[in-house]
Amino acid sequence: MSLACGYATSSRVIILLAALLLAVFLGPAEASADAVAETGPVAADSTANVPGQDALLAYRRYLPDQREPTLQANDCLFCWRETNNRDLVRLALLTSGETMPPGGPENTGNTGNTGAWSTDTFSWETRVDKSYLIPAIETPLAVIGLNVFDRLAFPDKIKEGRKAYSTNLSTTWEHLREQNWHFDKDSFEVNQVGHPYEGATMYGLARSSGLNFWQSLAYAHAGSFLWEMAGETSRPSTNDIITTGNAGSFLGEALFRMAGLVLEDGGDNPPGRNELAAAVLSPPTALNRFVFGDRFKAAFPSHKPVTLWQLKAGGEFDVHSTDSDLEDSSKDANLIANFSMAYGLPGKPGYTYRRPFDYFDFQFALRSKIKNPLESITLRGLLVGTDYQLGNDYRGIWGLYGSYDYIYPSRFRVSSTALSLGSTAQYWVAPGVALQGTMLGGVGFGTAGTDTEVTDVTGFHYDAIPQALIALSMLFGDRTMVDFTGRGYYSDGSRIDQLLLRGDAGLTVRLWGNHGVGIRYAESLRDIKGNDPLRNVREGTVSVVYTFLSDTHFGAVTWGDAGNRL
Repeated sequence: MSLACGYATSSRVIILLAALLLAVFLGPAEASADAVAETGPVAADSTANVPGQDALLAYRRYLPDQREPTLQANDCLFCWRETNNRDLVRLALLTSGETMPPGGPENTGNTGNTGAWSTDTFSWETRVDKSYLIPAIETPLAVIGLNVFDRLAFPDKIKEGRKAYSTNLSTTWEHLREQNWHFDKDSFEVNQVGHPYEGATMYGLARSSGLNFWQSLAYAHAGSFLWEMAGETSRPSTNDIITTGNAGSFLGEALFRMAGLVLEDGGDNPPGRNELAAAVLSPPTALNRFVFGDRFKAAFPSHKPVTLWQLKAGGEFDVHSTDSDLEDSSKDANLIANFSMAYGLPGKPGYTYRRPFDYFDFQFALRSKIKNPLESITLRGLLVGTDYQLGNDYRGIWGLYGSYDYIYPSRFRVSSTALSLGSTAQYWVAPGVALQGTMLGGVGFGTAGTDTEVTDVTGFHYDAIPQALIALSMLFGDRTMVDFTGRGYYSDGSRIDQLLLRGDAGLTVRLWGNHGVGIRYAESLRDIKGNDPLRNVREGTVSVVYTFLSDTHFGAVTWGDAGNRL
């Protein structure tokens, strides 16, 4: 991808923030009366309801000659693995919150495959009618579309002595035959933002076609390989294929989940504002919903996680720096805006972590710098794990996390896609006082360096990066939150060894309703082995922000006897 694509990438992230703003301020629409019921026990008299699409679909396809099962009042979605709940139609009934009417579907008065009884409607729980073919067609089309766009937008871009995007059957066969992989020299923004977003798009095409996380991950990698073989004339890039498929899948799942929340808030027929916000968050989801009509209209079932999202806007001021070469704009002040969402906070009774990214934390920060308005994207999510508890006041989750970080302070940059072991938990310290936190340690693949370092000499070399994270939030009732996040990365490259640290702490006070104010301090440090003053950077900033909170209790989760602690 082209160096000039960095400016296009900046435009994309600004559009993404606009979508988040739209979702925030338009608010959830009131669900319609026949919306899918929240997961939980179903009333025994629900036989009066018209049966759902999921139930009929499973019944017709898999149990056409059997008597339909009845749904008991004590059945719930999370106990479907019990012996008397294992058949597919029962799971579908539990998912839809409805039961089959006596006599089967022929007694409902509905015939044919249209309306509420359409057998062409996808069920996220049974995954009947998922499609492997649709993303297998859409992914190559996406690669072709990106290549055509780059040909038109950057016709004179030269890489390795050839026009970068003038691919043909000959160049594709050359790449397939020779497999001459290397680490490319594209810009930091293109490799660490553009390629993950490209991967997120390919991932989203598969995910919104009904495939699960792991299947969609495979499609993202297949699409990345196809781009490396046929999208550019230059040699295929090792760093691109790793970052595009993995970071793209992590980012794609988070965007898919957030779009799903927006659609789910809109009920069975989301209004235009919800559709628009979801479309900008996850364009592949909107594409498949539009192209295939009712088949993929059902919103992804979130299972009602506890969430906390915050929208912040204000000013940032530089307070100190050991690097005299900083831009003037960094020494003065910048306008800033950022969005964060914590999804699936542990402790909610009945909520489980069986699917990748049933818990994740996403943060996205912008600033008023023309050179690079994107300050950071950080994302971590639980891939494989489970919940646990210690006593009456502690609930948590632990397991294997996937993460994608892009951090660009004023002078140096670091980006990594990683796997880590760790835990996220909440502890009720006292009535009205809760401590939430995450601790992770793992290894990623990424790069780090400064603006002035040359790619093929000292900076932006790609290698394994051990890393660690600690994030803590102390919640004081419905009035105050104190939080701290610290990140560390160690790059032991063949040319330079460097330690990169990033820490920020903040105080948020809720003034009224969902509105608050906050003050934050951030410290960034890059230390090169050998103590070279030209490449050791340290900087600190203070920011004052307005904060909009989705939850007046800052995301504190209650359970059991802890329910009266707020």
